Amino acid sequence: MSRVLRSCIQSLLKLVNSVIGMVGIAMILYGCWMIRVWQQHMDDTPPPFAPLDSPAPWFIYTFLGLGVTLCVITCSGHIAAETANGCCLYSYVLFVFLLLMLEAAVTLDVFLNHNWEEDFPEDPTGNFKDFKDFIRSNFEMCKWIGLSVVSVQGLCMFLAMMLKAMGPHPERCYDSDDDYTPDRVPLLKNYVHPPPYVVGDPVYGSKGDSCSVRINDKTKR
Repeated sequence: MSRVLRSCIQSLLKLVNSVIGMVGIAMILYGCWMIRVWQQHMDDTPPPFAPLDSPAPWFIYTFLGLGVTLCVITCSGHIAAETANGCCLYSYVLFVFLLLMLEAAVTLDVFLNHNWEEDFPEDPTGNFKDFKDFIRSNFEMCKWIGLSVVSVQGLCMFLAMMLKAMGPHPERCYDSDDDYTPDRVPLLKNYVHPPPYVVGDPVYGSKGDSCSVRINDKTKR
């Protein structure tokens, strides 16, 4: 029963964790599209009007970095769910917790600080402004999407903690190499026990027998 429950939790953790990976892939694709638009804009700008010391498009790099981070967290979550290793599960929970703290800090800064836009540097691409306008025009949809992503991250942490509480796989917990028996190891089914060794004094024939054998040989000749 515990093995079936463990398998269900592992499969559910992989499934829920895949949602985080899909969000990360979507952010990477959107970041690549923004880079393409930015390069086309820079190529279409004549050299006299193109600013030589224009600031870096930090919004694009931040979007790409967050997407890559989500994909890395997803990979670590799949490894932790497959192995059910305590160290991997602790690392995965820590990564998701730090991500939640970052999201909470940005959300509090936006809602509590009326001049939150001044905390971010100027974006020369204009994508940051377009992103803000899109969120404001579709606030309800973006709100539910954000809450869904946060709920998925919290569910991943909960499933990882449940899997850690159940402990590692029983069949993978061997105390030492001496615990491997031929019945438990499939590759050693045809294992043959070596014959027992008997330690004792060597047995030699008696001198009288050897002498009689020599005398009989001589008489026959």
